[in-house]
Amino acid sequence: MKATGLVVEYNPFHNGHLHHLQQSSVKTNSDIIVAVMSGNFLQRGEPALVDKWTRAKMALSAGVDLIIELPYAFATAQASDFAKGAIYLLESLKCETFCFGSEEGSLEAFQHTYQLLLAKKADYNTAISNFMKQGISYPKALNEAYKVVASDASVPLVDLSKPNNILGYHYMEAAYNLNAAIKPETIQRVVANYHDEAKHSETIASATGIRKVLFDEKELSAVQHFLPRTSIEELNEWKTTAQAFGCWDRFYPLLRFTILRHNKERLAQFAEVTEGMENAIWNAAMTSENFHTFMLQIKSKRFTWTRIQRMLTHIFTEFTWEQLQEIDLPTYIRPLAMNKKGQAYLQSIKKDLQLPLVSRVAASKENKLLQLDIKAANLYYLGLQNDFGQSMVGSDFRKIPIFQ
Repeated sequence: MKATGLVVEYNPFHNGHLHHLQQSSVKTNSDIIVAVMSGNFLQRGEPALVDKWTRAKMALSAGVDLIIELPYAFATAQASDFAKGAIYLLESLKCETFCFGSEEGSLEAFQHTYQLLLAKKADYNTAISNFMKQGISYPKALNEAYKVVASDASVPLVDLSKPNNILGYHYMEAAYNLNAAIKPETIQRVVANYHDEAKHSETIASATGIRKVLFDEKELSAVQHFLPRTSIEELNEWKTTAQAFGCWDRFYPLLRFTILRHNKERLAQFAEVTEGMENAIWNAAMTSENFHTFMLQIKSKRFTWTRIQRMLTHIFTEFTWEQLQEIDLPTYIRPLAMNKKGQAYLQSIKKDLQLPLVSRVAASKENKLLQLDIKAANLYYLGLQNDFGQSMVGSDFRKIPIFQ
């Protein structure tokens, strides 16, 4: 069986994701679609709208055959490490191809860009350093440095100011650096870009836009035309059962408690907290009664909103620089959900897997990377601050992969 891999968050699974899923299957002529999906905290440094099990069910209902969890340490990492963890897992799962959505839509442009940055690595790094000294954020410094080294290029290159192009570049970079056999493909995004607000005249919107409408209007009916029926059903069930969607606004009281229970020196030990941000974070927590006010107090030109949220995620889960520096690559494969085809595929490659397959976490409780996932899941449910959340603490030990 030929398998194609996708790197996803599905927060939530919407019509654009369905288009990507279907086109990926067609373009790669695959028998099996494998998705590596983030858990309960995401790459933009925020809690997922609904938990990983609910999003896995959305994916399964839409046609993904096998959903694997991307460990917390990679799911909440900067783009290069996020991509490295995901591509390593897809390679470990014997996928022949991985297919990513991009604003560019041309694989050739990504290949040219990788070759250019590899050839001009020293110049690129020097330019990044020079722009950083001007006090701008790291992502902006990367983009400005890229413009410098790409200014005289005679071949098509990728616009690395676009978020999905950036991720696509890092997926390809990860595959090259890992010397992986897996081959890349890309599908052009349609209608909505990553940060676009949802337009009610369209049936495709970004997940960011969908979440904004949902939080503003507080009714699932306001976003139902952007999502497959099965996703709406899962969101309805979650809303009925959990009575709250995951977001920093809801999690803020516990985040604030976590910040203030530590001194500033301790905050500096958590991953991604750097350059005195521990002072700004602690001071803002002392005076801010809601998350938006808190963020307005600490945002700066130096750090993007996303970068700050990743700091906060690591403070909330108490994930330290020391732990981060110990991590290189994923150390296990954890299935969240599968259908009959996914189960047959997993069975067919099981004896050739180089990583342990974890279906029951209790059997692998000594794995430090897995312990981070379990801790993050428990804190996510506590962050919901209701009876459902309380009842779900420890659920990673009770849950087995969903089978459809």
